[in-house]
Amino acid sequence: MTSFKLTDGLIAQIQQLIEENNNKALTELICELHYADIAEIIHELTIEEAVYIIRLIDADKTADVLTELDDDYRDKILKTLSAKEIADEVTELDTDDAADLISDLSDERKTEVISYIEDVEHAKDIVDLLRYDEDTAGGLMAKELVKVNENWNVLECVREMRKQAENVTRVHSIYVVDDNDVLKGRLSLKDLLVTSTRSAVKDIYIPKVDYVYVNDTAEDVAHIMSKYDLEAIPVVDEMKRLVGRITIDDIVDVIKEEAEKDYQLAAGITHDVEADDSIWKLTKARLPWLLIGMFGGLGAASIINGFQDAMGKYPILLIFIPLIQATAGNVGVQSSAIVVQGLANNSIDGQLIARLLKEFILGLINGLTIAGIVILVSHFAFHAEYMISTTVAIALVTVIVNAAIIGTFIPIFLAKRGVDPAVATGPFITTSNDVLGILIYFSIAKMLLGF
Repeated sequence: MTSFKLTDGLIAQIQQLIEENNNKALTELICELHYADIAEIIHELTIEEAVYIIRLIDADKTADVLTELDDDYRDKILKTLSAKEIADEVTELDTDDAADLISDLSDERKTEVISYIEDVEHAKDIVDLLRYDEDTAGGLMAKELVKVNENWNVLECVREMRKQAENVTRVHSIYVVDDNDVLKGRLSLKDLLVTSTRSAVKDIYIPKVDYVYVNDTAEDVAHIMSKYDLEAIPVVDEMKRLVGRITIDDIVDVIKEEAEKDYQLAAGITHDVEADDSIWKLTKARLPWLLIGMFGGLGAASIINGFQDAMGKYPILLIFIPLIQATAGNVGVQSSAIVVQGLANNSIDGQLIARLLKEFILGLINGLTIAGIVILVSHFAFHAEYMISTTVAIALVTVIVNAAIIGTFIPIFLAKRGVDPAVATGPFITTSNDVLGILIYFSIAKMLLGF
C-alpha cells in the first residue's frame, strides 16, 4: 500500500474540481483513498467544500470519514446536514461510532436523527449507548458482538454465529452466556472446529475471560487491555450480563487523548484545546498557570530583594542565580515526570517512602556531581573565592535534593487527593522549586558567609 501524502497541489486540484462541479473527476480522484486520508483532506478545506465532498461520496465511506474528523470540525459539518442525512451516515456505522457521532447534538436534533434510522434494533442500541458517560466503558462499547448460549451444541452454535457475524465488522472473540445473558466465558475457534457437532458448548468453552463493568472508567479499561494485550474486551452490567464489547481501536483513541491531555497539563494548559481554537479559549487555557508563574517570579524577586546587603557585599552571588533556578526546575520536572508515568501504569502504587528515599539518593549523587563541576568552573572561570564556590556547591546539592523530593511527593499527593498528577509536572513544580531554590541558596550563603 502506497503511503498517502497530502500536498498543496492536491488540495488546490480538489478545490478547483469543486468550483467546477466536476463530480466525475472528483470522485475518481478520492474514491479509492482510505477514509482516514479523505478526512485529512477535508481538514484542509472550508466547511462548504467539506460538505460538498461528504454529500458526493458513498454513505458507507463518509460515515467512517466523519468519525475520523476532529470533534469541533465534525460538529460544524453536522450542523449543515439535515437530520435525514445524518441518519443515513449513522446507519452505516457500528453502534459505538454512531453514538459518538450524534452524542454532541442537541436533544431535539438527536431525537430527530434517531427517528430517521430505519433499522429499529440499530436505533435502540444507539439510544442505549447514549445513556452512558463517554468516559466510561459503557460509553466506549459497541453492541455488535458474537455470543453463544452454553446450552447450544456446536452445530447450533455455528448456525447462530453466522447470523450474528453479518453485523460484526471483525470477530475478535466468541462469548459464552447462559439463558439470562450472564457472561460465562469465551469460546476458542479452534475448539469449535475440531469438536463434534453434537458436543455442548458448556463442555468446551473457556471459563476464564477478562471483562469490565459498564461504569468502569476509560482509563481503567485502557490499562487492562494494554496490560493483557487484548484486542477486545467484553462489557457487563452490574448483574454480569453481557451488554457489549470494546475493541482496541477505541482504546488507542483513549490512550492518545489521555497522553495529549497530560502533555497539555504538564505544559501548564488547563483545558483541552487545539491550535486552531479561538484566542479567547486559548487564553483561558494558558493564563492561569502563567499567573501562577508570575506570582512565583515575584516571590523569588522579593526573596532576592531581602538579601540586598549580601549582594552588595558579594555581587558574584548574582551570577549563580540562573544556575540555581534552572537546576531546581529541571530536577523537579524530571522527578515528577517519572512519578506521573509510574502512577499512570500503577508501577509505584503504595511505594511513597521507598520512592522518596530513592529520589533522595539519586538527587544526592547528581547534586554532588554537579557541585564538583561548579566548584571548578566558578574557581577557574569566575575566579570566585573558595568560600563562594563552596557556598554555591552546597546550595546546589541541597536544592537538587529538595527539588527531587518535591517532584516526587507532589504528584503522589495530588493522585491520592483525586487530582490529575500531570498538573504537577510543568509550571507548578518549576515555579515552586524556583522560589524554594532561591530561598535555600541565600539562606545557605547567609550561614556560610556571615552577612
